[in-house]
Amino acid sequence: MNQLKLGIPKGSLEQATIELFRRAGFTITTTARSYFPAIDDPEIQCMLVRAQEMARYVEDGVLDAGLTGRDWIEECEARVQVVADLIYAKQSFGKVRWVLAVPESSPFHSVRDLEGKIIATELVGVTRRYLAAHGVTAKVEFSWGATEAKPPELADAIVEVTETGSSLRANKLRVIDTVMESNTQFIANREAWCDPWKQRKISDLHLLLEGALNALGKVGLMLNVRHDNLAAVLEVLPALKKPTISHLSDPDWLAVNTVLDENTVRSIIPRLKQAGAQGIVEYPLNKIVM
Repeated sequence: MNQLKLGIPKGSLEQATIELFRRAGFTITTTARSYFPAIDDPEIQCMLVRAQEMARYVEDGVLDAGLTGRDWIEECEARVQVVADLIYAKQSFGKVRWVLAVPESSPFHSVRDLEGKIIATELVGVTRRYLAAHGVTAKVEFSWGATEAKPPELADAIVEVTETGSSLRANKLRVIDTVMESNTQFIANREAWCDPWKQRKISDLHLLLEGALNALGKVGLMLNVRHDNLAAVLEVLPALKKPTISHLSDPDWLAVNTVLDENTVRSIIPRLKQAGAQGIVEYPLNKIVM
């Protein structure tokens, strides 16, 4: 039987990725001591791999495909097939930024002020290329962790990843530039992508994962309305595209089905009721395939 070797990012993205797969229709089960999670699809073999190493293993063919950050793909300059951007992160399901930051009391206000200084980061290669692009020569040191705590005693500045900026503020650091934006990417080994079966399997996964992302923050809404009240109900509804309208067995009544942002429903349902809607049902969505 054909089988796709799929890398799941271990660490900060792990739970968000497993939840995304669950919404896409796949159950991934992890155990504390195993790096090979079970998945309820016999055509897929999962392996937990640190995001920092994922692109290299995909490039080398150890894995057929995997999910990792664009930052780590660029860091190791991996030659892989980028299948899709999947815009989610561990907290906000959005993009993250790698920023150049200094202590709030620092005299440095731009990257050019760091000529000859020390910068600590996990993203060494990208940082060096960023400095070179700005014509700045500085010492870039690999940080093994707790990077925010290093300035000013152990480094003059840091390049660190942030989603909300709360950790930087808590450590009294000030952002002076954005080095790069990153988001999760679904990548494939180039030889695997040329294999018809593997490409189809990867493409199917992409379709389902993208559908799960499209459904985030959305809910479905069904309701019944008399013909005479339809126009008033439609004025209330901000539809994903256009609501689906179908006839009921009673010729005087219609059924309306639509998709809404979840945070708007609480204000819309009372207005729908006032406009003449009845039998209003709100239901969760796992996937929206465009």
